[in-house]
Amino acid sequence: MASKINLDFDFPQVDLPSNVLAWHNITEDLLNLYKQACKLKAGIFALCLKGSMKVTINLIDYTVKEGDFITLLPGTIIQFKEAISPVKMSFIGFSANTISQVNLMEIAATSYHKMVEKPIIHVEGHLLKHLEDFLTLWSNVSNDEKMQIHPSIIHHSMCAILIGVVNMYDTRPYEPIARNRQEEIYRDLLHLITQNYTKQRRAQFYAKKLDLTPQHLSTTVRQVTGGTVLDLIASVVIMDAKAKLKSTNMSVQEIAYALNFPTASFFGKYFKRYVGMSPLSYKQMND
Repeated sequence: MASKINLDFDFPQVDLPSNVLAWHNITEDLLNLYKQACKLKAGIFALCLKGSMKVTINLIDYTVKEGDFITLLPGTIIQFKEAISPVKMSFIGFSANTISQVNLMEIAATSYHKMVEKPIIHVEGHLLKHLEDFLTLWSNVSNDEKMQIHPSIIHHSMCAILIGVVNMYDTRPYEPIARNRQEEIYRDLLHLITQNYTKQRRAQFYAKKLDLTPQHLSTTVRQVTGGTVLDLIASVVIMDAKAKLKSTNMSVQEIAYALNFPTASFFGKYFKRYVGMSPLSYKQMND
């Protein structure tokens, strides 16, 4: 059996115990569970209701304060550092299995790189109140043992919040965060990958686009993420492939062509290299 390529860079993997999980008025006690850096398999959307705290997201330090909305997509590396003042948070999270049933690369095409680069945006006024009400409602529903939540409700709510988050990013002026040169290169590379991953999977293509040598680009990505350029490209390709396998009726051959692989066999080998199983086995396992 082919060995699975490590896309996880040695961080512990964290998923949710149920398809959807929401809590209101989370305090530092729960956040302390994330004192050790970990990599999310789930997708989480959180709102800071009170106080402030220091966190790292994708190895970058942030200060989260009241009114900040946090988007943590699958694959995000997170770590809670400390509370600066007493914190209260609300959040809704969707398990890896649940969020893989939507195609993030299609829903968030215009904003995916913005969410990764700037996972925290400040909200206020009516939007802040609406987000708090939404998260409170889901907290009440998901923690009510008498409630049987139909999967379609979870799915459509997840799509709704994703579209809402994309809208928040798309309707705000985009100002790239001033980083060091390595982080700027990583940001620009990620943007290019989200635009070209269905057609280009060679590191040389992206190095040329960024006017860098392949070695310089490789070293930079390793410094920022701990992984390789090909790992980063593959993470986006595999995310799209998994979503197509789980959320559409497309055949493996149709998906291969949609992602611009020369043959279904070539796509199958690529998928198995990174996932550890064939596309058909993955589709059948998650039916």
